[in-house]
Amino acid sequence: MARKKEIGRNKILSIAYKMVVKDGIESLTARNIAKAGHFSTQPLYLEFNSMEDLRKEVLRKIADNLKNNILQKSYTGKPLIDMDLSYIDFAKEEENLFRAMFVDGKFGSKIIADTLIDFGIEKFKEQYPDSNYSTDKIRSVVIANWITTSGIASLIVNKIATFTQTQIINVLTAQINDAILNDWLSKTSKISLFDTNEDKDKDKK
Repeated sequence: MARKKEIGRNKILSIAYKMVVKDGIESLTARNIAKAGHFSTQPLYLEFNSMEDLRKEVLRKIADNLKNNILQKSYTGKPLIDMDLSYIDFAKEEENLFRAMFVDGKFGSKIIADTLIDFGIEKFKEQYPDSNYSTDKIRSVVIANWITTSGIASLIVNKIATFTQTQIINVLTAQINDAILNDWLSKTSKISLFDTNEDKDKDKK
């Protein structure tokens, strides 16, 4: 009978995810993961092609958790606004992860950016089911919404400002309405939620 594998892919990902949430992406080294899991580094390279492969899987795990759990809270009954409020609560509750991903600029990833944009588009359509806007129009509105939401979250996390939930809802509602009416971002040639490492590499070519 073949020996059962004790250190599998899911266990490694679970350990790596918890490390990133607690200490940020810089903590994610083969030695640190092995130490946290009380095993050698060998299983890492048996389960993953490289540390970069492992990091991408952690990003996907984080993106899935954001979409399926963290950003699914209900506050107002308006799906897009509720997503924004969930995101702001996430920033306050998981400050280290939020800082690593969206403040310090060390964790920007197309995987997470695309997930947030696509999820925002879903929520926009839920909130405005009778709208006939083009996909590009909705996408630009959603990105403008994420910019505002991230800005509010950053102000709160960095203790620069405090807002009541009513104030936040009013600002977000006004921003969404303005983005729908004026469509400022559609006037630019390129729209990106985060300036990712992937984007920077493409720009250099």
